[in-house]
Order: sequence, then C-alpha cells, then structure tokens
Amino acid sequence: MKIRLLIATFLTAAVFLTGCGTDQQKQKENPSSSEGKMQVYTTVYPLQDFTEKIGGKYVNVQTIYPPGSDEHTFEPSQKDIIKMAEADMFLYIGHNLEGFVNKAKPILEEEGVTMLAVGEKLNIEAAEEAHEHSHNDSEEEHVEEGHSEEKHAEEEHAQESHEGHNDEENGDQDHAQHASDDGHSHGDFDPHVWIDPVYSIEMARIITEQLSKEYPEQASYFAGNFDKLATQLDELHHRFEKTISSAEKNQIIVSHAAYGYWEQRYGLEQISISGLSSTSEPSQKQLQEVVQTAKKNDIQYVIFEQNISSKLTEIIQKEIGAKPLKLHNLSVLTEKEQDSEEDYFSLMEKNLETLDKALN
Repeated sequence: MKIRLLIATFLTAAVFLTGCGTDQQKQKENPSSSEGKMQVYTTVYPLQDFTEKIGGKYVNVQTIYPPGSDEHTFEPSQKDIIKMAEADMFLYIGHNLEGFVNKAKPILEEEGVTMLAVGEKLNIEAAEEAHEHSHNDSEEEHVEEGHSEEKHAEEEHAQESHEGHNDEENGDQDHAQHASDDGHSHGDFDPHVWIDPVYSIEMARIITEQLSKEYPEQASYFAGNFDKLATQLDELHHRFEKTISSAEKNQIIVSHAAYGYWEQRYGLEQISISGLSSTSEPSQKQLQEVVQTAKKNDIQYVIFEQNISSKLTEIIQKEIGAKPLKLHNLSVLTEKEQDSEEDYFSLMEKNLETLDKALN
C-alpha cells in the first residue's frame, strides 16, 4: 500500500516500477552481476562528466536532462522517473535547483536508489581550506612563481563572501543582483557551484567518496581518477585567475546570474538581467539600471547562454548597441556538443576565450 501511494504521485509509473522491482533490487545489490557497471543518473552536466571521469569503466552515467533544456524549469516525464528508479544512484545539486526532486524522492528511495545532493554536501569552508593546503604545497615547490600574495587575497575574499554572498551583492549592485528577491525558491544560496573550478574539486571528491562507498573494491581506482581530475581543475582555476586578473575590464552583462562564483573568486562582476533562476523577471527599474551601467562603463558585449533564450537580453543588447557573445553555464549540453564529445574542460576553454574577448 505504501509504495502504491508513493508512486501514485506520478500516476501510471506504478505499473512499470512494481513490475521490475525485484530484478532492479538484485541488480542494485550487486551491480557487477549484469554488465559490471554501476548505473548512475544525474541532473546538471558536470555531475555526469565528473562521475564518468572518476568512475571510468565501472559506471554507466546519463543525465536526466534533454539536450538544451533549462535546469531551472525541467520536469521529468513518467518515463524519466522510471529510468531513475532503475538506477543504482542519482546525483543532483540540491538547494532547490531541481524542483522535481522532492516529488521523485519517495519513489527513488522506495526502489533502493542511492540519492546524493552533491551541492548540499559541499562544504564551502572545507573546500577553501583544502585549496589553501594545495596552494601551500605548490608554493614550496614553485616559489619563483610568486603565487602567495595572490592566494592570500583570494582567501580573504572567499572568507568574506562565502556566507551570505548574494545579500552582499544585492546591496552593492542592485542593477546586477536581484537574485534573492526574484521569487524563485533557491533562497539566498547560489546553486551554480559547478562553475567554480575550486568548488568543483570538492564536488568531485564527494562523488569519489560515494562511488567508493557503493563499490569499495574499486576505491583505489576511483581515487586515482579523482587525482587526475583534481589536477585538471586546479590548472583550470589558474587559467581563470590569469585571464581575469590581466583583463582591462571586470564587468560582463549576462542573461542570468549563473556566474556569481567567478565574481567571488576572481573579481569578475556579473551584471545579470535575470536573477539566480532564468525565470526570474527583472523590474523595469532594474533593466534601466543595466542599460545605464553598460553605457557608463562602455560595455560592448552582452552575453547569452547555450540553453536559455532571453528576449529581455536581446532588448538590452539592442538598446546599448552591444555585440552578442555566448558563455556556457555547463548545466546541460546541446545536441551538437554531445555529438562533438565536448566535456567540462573543452567548454570552459571556450568560456575563457569569451571572457578574454568581453573584458578586453
């Protein structure tokens, strides 16, 4: 009776779920009994990419998001719920980014799916401390590179801003940050943590620990893959530092406030047309302030995103006579990007090129 009541929230999904429940449970208890791979579903693309890189030959990872969809508004079909219920693990960000999770959670838990809200597990302070330790080791080996002053400034900035950063941003720049009063359910937490390479290292660590817990005999394999991924992410972090610190400007106009973590870590100011959610509509006053700021500071580019069509952004672009550029928010891939086998790093490389152009 209990499982019927739970699955009734997705109507006829019950027929399919109860029909395959026994076989699913056996597979989850021993993933190697089928094709030898752990079946994992994720929401945003970095969770998929990191899990594939860490899990390697022992995982089969898919995102629940269709190509080009909006992570803020996506709602899964009954077929999607059934697919997730057949998996061993479901990874998501949390912090109300994925609104459908609360409805799907009882079903997935009843079916024995391990659910992990990676963003909610992310300890910002611990991530900063781990990165500080990594920098200290690097400085001992490469003193001539002179990173210590840069690191100290970064740590102070992160310490000041990692708690309640959205409120501070709203106070300093009403025209840019209206995330906390946009009516969306993210609250004061910016869920776009994957955009920050340093926090992505901690996300990858959380994934590694969970995979090792589920598949302990392969823990050393996962740890080795994590080390490689963490090195790549740290190198990417330094690329962002160099690109933004050497730029002539530090402001960009973006369609929605997905880049706040770049603002905190690298000093890049995002002037966002929408708030933390792509669905949050700015007021007329806020739009006027965006236009005024752009004209005052001679901002020559307006930045769109790969998965969001924004008429308001187009209006702002025309109003200030700016040229269009595109940043990738990494939440989902397009079909073309999937076919081209793009990954987190190739897309971030293109983002660096976009920033270099927009800021110089």
